[in-house]
Amino acid sequence: VECLLLLPLSIIAFSGNTNSDSVIYYKLQHSIKARFLRFVPLDWNPNGRIGMRIEVYGCTYRSEVVGFDGKSCLIYTFNQKLMNALKDVISLKFKAMQSDGILLHRKGQNGDHITLKLIKGKLSLLINLVIRYYFLLDDQHWHSVLIEHFNNQVNFTVDKHTHHFHAKGEFSYLDLDYEGNMSFSCLEPRVVPVTFLSSSSYLALPGTSGQDEVFISFQFRTWNKEGLLLSSKLHQASDGFVLYLSDGKVKISLHRPGKVLSDITAGAGLNNGQWHSVSFSAKRNRISVTVDNDVMSSAHASIPLQIYSGDAFYFGGCPNSGNISECNTSFGAFQGCMRLISIGNKGVDMISVQQNIFGNFSDLQIDLCGIIDRCLPNYCEHGGGCSQSWNSFYCNCANTGYKGATCHYPIYEQSCEAYKHRGNTSGFYNIDSDGSGPLRPFLVYCNMTDTTWTIIQHNNTNLTRVKSANRENPHTVFFKYSASLDQLQATINHAEHCEQELAYHCKKSRILDKPDGMPLSWWIGRTNETQTYWGGSLPAVQKCACGLEGSCIDSQHYCNCDADRDEWTNDTGFLSYKEHLPVTEIVITDTNRPNSEAAYKLGPLLCRGDRTFWNSASFNTETSYLHFPTFHGELSADVSFFFKTTASSGVFLENLGIQDFIRIELYSPSEVIFSFDVGNGPSEVTVQSLTSLNDNQWHYVKAERNIKEASLQVDHLPQSSLGAPPDGHIRLQLNSQLFVGGTASRQKGFLGCIRSLQLNGMALDLEERAKITPGVEPGCPGHCSSYGNLCHNGGKCREKYSGFSCDCTLSAYSGPFCKKEISAYFETGTSVTYNFQEYYTLAKNSTSHASSFYADMTLNREAITFAFRTTRTPSLLLYVSSFYKEYLSVILTRSGSLQIRYKLDSHQDPDVFSINIKSMADGRLQQVKINREEEMLFVEVNQNERMKFILSSGTEFNAIKSLTLGKILVNSDVDEETMKANSQGFIGCLSSVQFNHIAPLKAALHHSSSAPVIVRGRFTESNCGILAGADSTSSETTHSFADHSGPIDEQEPLANAIKSDAAIIGGVIAVVIFVILCITAIAIRIYKKKGIYSKNEVKGSENEDSAESALKSELSMQNTASENQKEYFF
Repeated sequence: VECLLLLPLSIIAFSGNTNSDSVIYYKLQHSIKARFLRFVPLDWNPNGRIGMRIEVYGCTYRSEVVGFDGKSCLIYTFNQKLMNALKDVISLKFKAMQSDGILLHRKGQNGDHITLKLIKGKLSLLINLVIRYYFLLDDQHWHSVLIEHFNNQVNFTVDKHTHHFHAKGEFSYLDLDYEGNMSFSCLEPRVVPVTFLSSSSYLALPGTSGQDEVFISFQFRTWNKEGLLLSSKLHQASDGFVLYLSDGKVKISLHRPGKVLSDITAGAGLNNGQWHSVSFSAKRNRISVTVDNDVMSSAHASIPLQIYSGDAFYFGGCPNSGNISECNTSFGAFQGCMRLISIGNKGVDMISVQQNIFGNFSDLQIDLCGIIDRCLPNYCEHGGGCSQSWNSFYCNCANTGYKGATCHYPIYEQSCEAYKHRGNTSGFYNIDSDGSGPLRPFLVYCNMTDTTWTIIQHNNTNLTRVKSANRENPHTVFFKYSASLDQLQATINHAEHCEQELAYHCKKSRILDKPDGMPLSWWIGRTNETQTYWGGSLPAVQKCACGLEGSCIDSQHYCNCDADRDEWTNDTGFLSYKEHLPVTEIVITDTNRPNSEAAYKLGPLLCRGDRTFWNSASFNTETSYLHFPTFHGELSADVSFFFKTTASSGVFLENLGIQDFIRIELYSPSEVIFSFDVGNGPSEVTVQSLTSLNDNQWHYVKAERNIKEASLQVDHLPQSSLGAPPDGHIRLQLNSQLFVGGTASRQKGFLGCIRSLQLNGMALDLEERAKITPGVEPGCPGHCSSYGNLCHNGGKCREKYSGFSCDCTLSAYSGPFCKKEISAYFETGTSVTYNFQEYYTLAKNSTSHASSFYADMTLNREAITFAFRTTRTPSLLLYVSSFYKEYLSVILTRSGSLQIRYKLDSHQDPDVFSINIKSMADGRLQQVKINREEEMLFVEVNQNERMKFILSSGTEFNAIKSLTLGKILVNSDVDEETMKANSQGFIGCLSSVQFNHIAPLKAALHHSSSAPVIVRGRFTESNCGILAGADSTSSETTHSFADHSGPIDEQEPLANAIKSDAAIIGGVIAVVIFVILCITAIAIRIYKKKGIYSKNEVKGSENEDSAESALKSELSMQNTASENQKEYFF
């Protein structure tokens, strides 16, 4: 090679070497002071591969070097006279010719030790059993190691990659000695490796054709599971053999066109980056392969032909052009390193190959193994496992709670509030309170009512008795939560309000009566500070709730317990100062006097709402924006937010660096673009929506950029991704302020609302910044336009400043989203009557929709929905009467078919419409929808095809009077079939009954005192209306861990808690009684079945009674199962 060296005011030309080993030195005549040197290649060696390596030396440098032969060592001895240093440092540089060996070992006087060694190319540091690994350091390159020790903190640095950890033990000063055969110079490697860089790489070596014995050996290392190692054609035949990697195993395949003659396998896990040796031999009709000189990793086979060697061997791949019939191209090329290639027990001189004296090659690096450990450092976050191929690395995110190319983005929501507004109901959920931050997800209970509560349990929720505690021997209890203190702090910071109930029961046990200036009992919270205020009180006032309210039993004290009476009393209330929660420790000292005792109970931590989920700002002009500190997301960055707008375009956010930048914008009404530059040039990720995004509804945007890829997702549209260029720049370096709703370059800003903006899991307080920023207002109204669809079954969405709620007043359902069915079991003769006339009288002066709907008491249309279970026929399901002898009845006939009977003209017979499908009295849940629009009647059963009928008796339902479920108890002029059905009314389950905007069943169960409802007979609320096998998440059962109210036996709160022996005896007795009852029930069941089968004739009514009993039993079991499908922490 010939180069020009360009220096200020001078140009120097010099010639380089002509091969890979020779070193050409040039010494400049004058010293130079410069920041940059520029070398301009002028010409290349025409017989070699294009490449250049230059080393420039400054001042004279001398390095102490020592070479080891595998048996020698340097010995350091302790100097006992010197004191230990405050900080100890060990540093060295090494390059290894083998993959195993001890670099350094020290054993201290107290058994402490430190060992630095190579194990299969991995550098491991062991300090008193603390182990840290670095990989692939047996590559014959220099590597630097620095070990720093200070106060048990260890910094372990290898090639500028540093790990910090704690270790026990001490370092000491050392003296030097040595023994063995060693030289104070560096041994140069005797092996010449070769690197196969790409799919076009190959090495072709000549062989001796026609020999009846073939023996080839070599060593290789790679990360790839697949790849062609060796291919050759046999002498004067179309047969050939292939040695290749498959799933990390070495396989050899002997083949002829269209047929595989033999296929054997050896070794496993050979793609681990280590050097592995392979020996292949073939003689006559027997072939064998051995891996790593291990007999256990060898394979042999006999083949039906005589083998004679061909005239060429192809290593790593095949040529892309020319005559390649001698090379099998059906396998992918090998990417990795090889060395010590031997053909017929004769080593191949790779320098001769490089000089084109022997063989030929393409796209190889000779005299260098270019393998790279792409898992060092490990860019897989949150404990994700790193694996790699030759060109890239991959992260296994299983069981981490995160997803994405680097396990960066959380798969769980940050709060119960976020789960609720995805439509989830009460239950256990994993939450990740800091998003993509370092905190792991943890399990909480979410109580989804109108207000969302997060419930976090601890390990001691029982009422606990305390005796014999004093100052010298206090009773101290520690509380361990189902989350770490950091996780709890993040959850509390997110919440709008948190509280925790603390109950202290006492008998001659004081809390704050402190004769020597010290409290007698106290608690400690998250900040590890002693707190002397108690439940229901405020910080720093040293009072209980009764002291603030002036209601203590002794007005001279601020706590009930401080009255020091010989009877049970208590100080109970909620602690609600967020900075002190949760309670982690309670200390009690005043239960050592005669007849003195206490008991405490600490409830779970309860947190309400999410301050960040609804945190929003409204941008009113295109030039308005909010600014925040620089966003730091060098290796991983994620941004998520909600937006709504009517504008066609605008920039959501932007952060600039000197060259790097990051920007997310609405580019057009249906297009969002995520653009960035990390030094590889501007890149864009785009998501196109089929519908407009400027529809003034909330839309969700999530953008992520890591060193492997960038991705963008909008709402539930498919995610768009862009891979990062291989071996490009990876760090995003920003230095300006972060602009939200606008840009630093004054481009078109954003008009609309942005909500819940999070960067790398950290929420930005948009509302607080908007309060002091012109053109931007805190908050954003209009949530129902986006979330109103979460209100089901006729529920109405109501706007709130922070979110929305579902008003279920006019729905037959309840729950936060009006999805919880309301059902009841009707016994024999039960009747529920809803009087419309009374309702009209009460509501006619109201402005409600319902009062105007029933103003003239005449209906032209009805919308009726309900569900039922029964085994009885005939049955009356629903009956609507009028003052004019008009009526509507819905019955089950004796055959079990559904029949709807409309009589809208008192002078005509009723219109009868039968739904002739299989019997609906089979004990299963049947769902019915009936809609009338004047003379048109539509009926839908169990979501089957809608049926259409036409009425002939009239179109107006005049002067409606009442609606009855079950048995009609008043005299009514109805047809004979309705009377037959009414003879026994309805026995079974009715659920979610809705008549237009009236929910009679809900009114009878939940508003019986205020609604115009009359209930007769046995009538109990039930879960019988839930479909069998329905997803448990569809129910909205509210579980409560803490009973916020309820009677407390102040005379003896521990009567049941203390007597553990009695509890055990009672439990044993209960088990015995339960077993006896089970045996009795089984015996009765067997007897009944025997009696049934012994009879020749069974009456129909008896069959019905039996079916009814089975239904009741099923419903009872279902109710019990539904009510017991709860989980609790213990």
